[in-house]
Amino acid sequence: MSTPIRTDAAMWSHMLTLYAHVETRLATALQRRHGLGLSEYRALVFLDDAPDNELRMQELAARLGLNQSSVTRLVARLNSADLTYRDLCPEDKRGAYTVLTDAGRARYRQARPTYDETLTAALAEAAEADPAVAEFLSAARRSF
Repeated sequence: MSTPIRTDAAMWSHMLTLYAHVETRLATALQRRHGLGLSEYRALVFLDDAPDNELRMQELAARLGLNQSSVTRLVARLNSADLTYRDLCPEDKRGAYTVLTDAGRARYRQARPTYDETLTAALAEAAEADPAVAEFLSAARRSF
């Protein structure tokens, strides 16, 4: 009989395998079709959803799960592509916002169907290859 710890470890291993499969498929599709890295796409998602289409750099870093230097490099790429721009916080001149441009919004909206379709296809592939993943996905979908 397996212990809850071993069961959790096996479950986590399956989830990591699923995650790696999906992330690879998403990254490849977004780069090939839209010239966007996965973190860049997700930054555009968060900015599109944010009030006034802007987030403080620290908040964007937290949402993306990146450290400060990584998010700074990511935002520099987005700024260079005119997808975002930097704006100083009026209350705290040390604080900076990343703001989504119209071009950034358009690129995000062009890329969103690719992301959605690729995600669905990658999950279906994983479910077809592994009954445990199929069961997990089915239960997760029911909970949403």
